[in-house]
Amino acid sequence: MISVVLADDQALVRAGFRALLDAEADIRVVGEAADGLQAIGLVRATRPDVVLMDIRMPGVDGLEATRRIAADPVCGDTRVVILTTFELDEYVFEALRTGASGFLVKDTEPVELLRGVRAVAAGDALLSPSVTRRVIGEFAGAGTGRRPEPPRELEQLTDREREVMTLVAEGLSNDEIASRLVISPATAKTHVSRTMIKLGARDRAQLVVYAYEAGLIRPGWLG
Repeated sequence: MISVVLADDQALVRAGFRALLDAEADIRVVGEAADGLQAIGLVRATRPDVVLMDIRMPGVDGLEATRRIAADPVCGDTRVVILTTFELDEYVFEALRTGASGFLVKDTEPVELLRGVRAVAAGDALLSPSVTRRVIGEFAGAGTGRRPEPPRELEQLTDREREVMTLVAEGLSNDEIASRLVISPATAKTHVSRTMIKLGARDRAQLVVYAYEAGLIRPGWLG
């Protein structure tokens, strides 16, 4: 059973999501919050698998709530999915940077929402490659005007692990990485896992952000 907390300041939106999710045999909504502070308290109390977090809420907003949940060891197994009205939203990139596992546009199709909840609960990042490239390409290096210096943490990675992280940033799955590098999917998964451990990344979403910030992928390279 996948447990979900809904965080949105609009009761009607929460009711719609709850009706959709609770109708599924393998998903259960365990709480609702109207602001970020309530969301943090609910997550600490219920320790859900997934939080659907509106990014704009009164008081403590979704961005700050995501930051606190990601930093709280009590909530270590909870994954946050950001809900946003617009695909290109400067807060989305910041949310990914601070620990969100992905994002959904609020008017997404119901089947996509259900697929996304299940994917994140299974440990995958909810990243549409095309949208993610645009979001990160728009905001990753905003205002810097220069190529970032590769962080020292990259020195821990083998050449293969750097290559794998770049492919993750391109939006490739483990199977696609395996095909590209002519290795087995299990080996690709191992490389991804080791890279995440070495960099202290919670999931693939943070690997994507890290690759952009480290300069392994630069806005415009992927089209």
